[in-house]
Amino acid sequence: MSLPTTAVGQRLALDMQGLEALRAAAKQNSPQALKESARQFEALFINMMLKSMREATVSGGLLESQDGQLYTSLLDQQLSQTLSQRGMGLADALLRQLNAQQSPASLQAQAATSATVPQTAPSVLAERALAPLRFPLREGADTVDPDTTALRVAADPVRQFRAAMGTHADEAARMTGLPASFILGQAALESGWGKRQISAADGTPSYNLFGIKSGSGWKGRVVEVATTEYVQGVPQSTVARFRAYDSYADAFRDYANLLLNSPRYERVLSQGQTVTGFAQGLQKAGYATDPAYAAKLTRVIQRALSA
Repeated sequence: MSLPTTAVGQRLALDMQGLEALRAAAKQNSPQALKESARQFEALFINMMLKSMREATVSGGLLESQDGQLYTSLLDQQLSQTLSQRGMGLADALLRQLNAQQSPASLQAQAATSATVPQTAPSVLAERALAPLRFPLREGADTVDPDTTALRVAADPVRQFRAAMGTHADEAARMTGLPASFILGQAALESGWGKRQISAADGTPSYNLFGIKSGSGWKGRVVEVATTEYVQGVPQSTVARFRAYDSYADAFRDYANLLLNSPRYERVLSQGQTVTGFAQGLQKAGYATDPAYAAKLTRVIQRALSA
């Protein structure tokens, strides 16, 4: 049985109807179904990369909307499908691996190991390749499938960031009395979920996840990098000096001390038990010059809370 060209190949990546058609063809032991399964797996992988790149970019501005995000997501899905048709090599590698399980040498090895090992039919191999596609990746998903756990972690920078920085955020929360998720959200906004960290010219990390500038009272290491500041609401490129730490733990501890010891952040500490109070308090205190800082921070915190 051959796959109809309209079943999957000409549909949007991750189209559920197309995937059901592909699964039906796979059950007929079609080699073409196995090949198409591998290609759809590659499309999913490309889509995950595009999604990660979008999430690593701080969004905002007057032109941003939920409709725009929806159409961007649809565009990424179609790009994934188009790029997978050209091929990155992942589908070919997966297909070789799956076909190897059907090779005579592989079957002889299985028979020598155990006479009860059943032959793996192409339909089963295709089902395995399709397994990640039957569990759409989404934020805050409660269902965890063992075969797709690694894919979920790789595709979700929010959970990665929380897992890596959660302990440090908890310590800063104990010091300041602020919710740990709020502190983690600000670190995520300033660093693009850890993907746009401040580094020296030679690549040495500063561990400065909060974008804290050095100032005249700072006695530690300093890193100079290009940044964007807003002057009367207009973005301007400049070079600024930022604090550098020996570890992420030091960065979170210094952030907590900054809020505790600077009078300008007193209102943040007293009214920072709500997302709005925390985000607007930081903007009013002059933590950042971006006029949309509070709105951006609110969105990131809400996303961190939902993950």
